[in-house]
Amino acid sequence: MDIINGEAWYEAPTWKMHPIRKLGDYGDGLRGYSNSFCCWTEDLNADGWMDVIVIGFPGTPCHWFENPKGKEGEWKKHEIWHSACNETPQYVDLFKNGKRVLIMGSNPRGKDNEGTMAYFTPGKDPTQKWQMHLISEEGGNGKGAPGTRRYSHGLGVGDLNGDGRLDVLCTEGWWEQPAKIDGKPWKFHKANLGEPCADMFVYDVDGDGTPDVLSTSAHKFGIWWHRQVPGGKGFVKHVLFKDLVSETHAAHFVDIDGDGLKDLVTGKRWWSHGRAEPGSDVSPHIYWLKASKGKDGFTKFEPHVIDTASGIGTQFAVADFNGDGLLDVITSNKKGTFLIEQVRGK
Repeated sequence: MDIINGEAWYEAPTWKMHPIRKLGDYGDGLRGYSNSFCCWTEDLNADGWMDVIVIGFPGTPCHWFENPKGKEGEWKKHEIWHSACNETPQYVDLFKNGKRVLIMGSNPRGKDNEGTMAYFTPGKDPTQKWQMHLISEEGGNGKGAPGTRRYSHGLGVGDLNGDGRLDVLCTEGWWEQPAKIDGKPWKFHKANLGEPCADMFVYDVDGDGTPDVLSTSAHKFGIWWHRQVPGGKGFVKHVLFKDLVSETHAAHFVDIDGDGLKDLVTGKRWWSHGRAEPGSDVSPHIYWLKASKGKDGFTKFEPHVIDTASGIGTQFAVADFNGDGLLDVITSNKKGTFLIEQVRGK
């Protein structure tokens, strides 16, 4: 596999860099940001070549870049939507049909408080603006849906009510996926799911049969879970790690060690706001938190260091990069672009 970071792709195994657009000059990263908060690959025009979806700076238009079929030079840019809000957009198989959709907030041009949570899909012509499908009520008149400001933090997908359908959640509650998708807004369940966080995962931590929510602090210290009280009685916060690592602006919930239990992978986004955040100058660790389940069904997490000199970014990837059956970590941030290969027995 090759590696892409939103501005260039790196050709394996020599890692020759191929820009897909004009490269930005971001200095030392202390006071600035790149123009790629998230990116994903997908063959959007069905020509057999992988294209790249790029979410730029929050609140600005997002685009996809068309693969020139092996030719060098800048890739053709197509606008997906005029406004990409929330710093943790999701590109996932929301309906379990093998097709991923883009989930994010959207605001009218020039606004930041009239957002709508929605999912977006390409039409028959993917080079045209994508189609917007409501998840929340449509924002307007100075009112917006939760999690839809340009700098909103915290977004996730999972089955919170056990009906087999994937719901969409933010820190202020969750939208229940209906049995029939008819274009109408989804039912919103208000809930306190914590402070500004990154990716949010649905998992029954305490083994009581009711799904809970795992999340990590985007800019401060803290890794926690919110227990869903059975009977629709709300959520209760439980801290897993108070001060293990700060600025955990992205996370994955995957089975790192192959024991059948999903583990939490996260780390430090170094200089997420320059030196303004707690622990901003601490070395950029990446951790995997090994899950183990007791006889009572309760899951505990034990931290293990993956790396101490790279950290995560606003996004990172976990995948079996070299085909050896072990999950590796790929990350790009103010420290550089890294492939960290898992070695068996380590």
